[in-house]
Amino acid sequence: MARTSAGLLLYRRRSGGVEVMLAHMGGPFWARRDAGAWSIPKGEYGPDDDPLAAARREFEEEIGRPAPDGALTALGEVRQSGGKVVIAWAIEADIDVSEIESNTFTLEWPRGSGRMREFPEVDRADWLDVETAREKLVKGQIALLDRLLESVGDDRD
Repeated sequence: MARTSAGLLLYRRRSGGVEVMLAHMGGPFWARRDAGAWSIPKGEYGPDDDPLAAARREFEEEIGRPAPDGALTALGEVRQSGGKVVIAWAIEADIDVSEIESNTFTLEWPRGSGRMREFPEVDRADWLDVETAREKLVKGQIALLDRLLESVGDDRD
């Protein structure tokens, strides 16, 4: 059975069109990467968990504040290259992401050194226009951007 994650894609409308909030994955593997190293805030959930509740929980764990309230737009599921299935919802909201407080994970680093170090799951977040987001987002999640624009439009002034 495929691993499953749930997440929230925040968006806001600007004069140049829709912007989305993405999170840059933390840890040494992603530290020097930009293209393909961003994700929606998301996390795994089990068969007995409510996916939307998991999406809200993971948002708070990775960004450091509760997910904003608002109308939800279901974006459906996508499958990432590693086989993980991600279910997502969009919420129109505008939050300050200049300072986030992500949860951490422990990893032996450098590999084989015997030293265990803690790294944030997310090391930063930012608001990006949709075209920039397409370049930075992991490939398996790009379809979520298309679904978002189909649902809410891309009103450019």
